[in-house]
Amino acid sequence: MHLAIAEKGLLVLDCEAHGKSGHAAREEGVNAIYEALPDIEWFRNYSFEKLSETLGPIKMSVTVVQSGSQHNVVPDTCKFTVDVRVTDAYSLEEVLATIKQLVKATVTPRSVRLQPSGIPLSHPIVQAGIKLGRSTYGSPTTSDQALLRVPSIKIGPGDSARSHIADEYIELKELEEGIELYIQMLNLIMNAEL
Repeated sequence: MHLAIAEKGLLVLDCEAHGKSGHAAREEGVNAIYEALPDIEWFRNYSFEKLSETLGPIKMSVTVVQSGSQHNVVPDTCKFTVDVRVTDAYSLEEVLATIKQLVKATVTPRSVRLQPSGIPLSHPIVQAGIKLGRSTYGSPTTSDQALLRVPSIKIGPGDSARSHIADEYIELKELEEGIELYIQMLNLIMNAEL
């Protein structure tokens, strides 16, 4: 129940490295997996120069790799997916242009609409949360908030570390505490106690 006053945007990239098929037992072909490795390593190690005050650095993670069809065939393509968490220090288009310039693989974005978002510290909902002892932070994750064109904040009960794990859950006590805090925040705003 702390206040995410900023949230990273998201670029999902479909990348493809190219080689040439050949028989694995002979010195034939160009292995597309080996062609992809320098780019995969680049995504692992590259750091964008500018840092966001609230969101820190851009984070890039290769999350899926697909290549080959048979054990004895040198693959001619290697496809990999990259999850890029973008900050407000760059536009998604700037990040995409930098990536395309610095990697050999073809890079195709699935979307460029999940922009980073944020709300000013001075906003009444943020001030209400702070008055009630909540801290502020920049969220490394992306939500539907990226599509809103109005001031918004991300706050909710539970432990974010439980997200995307087997048997994800929220405790009833956490839910009850969350409801109570929401009511208190709204009452502060409605009664102009800020």
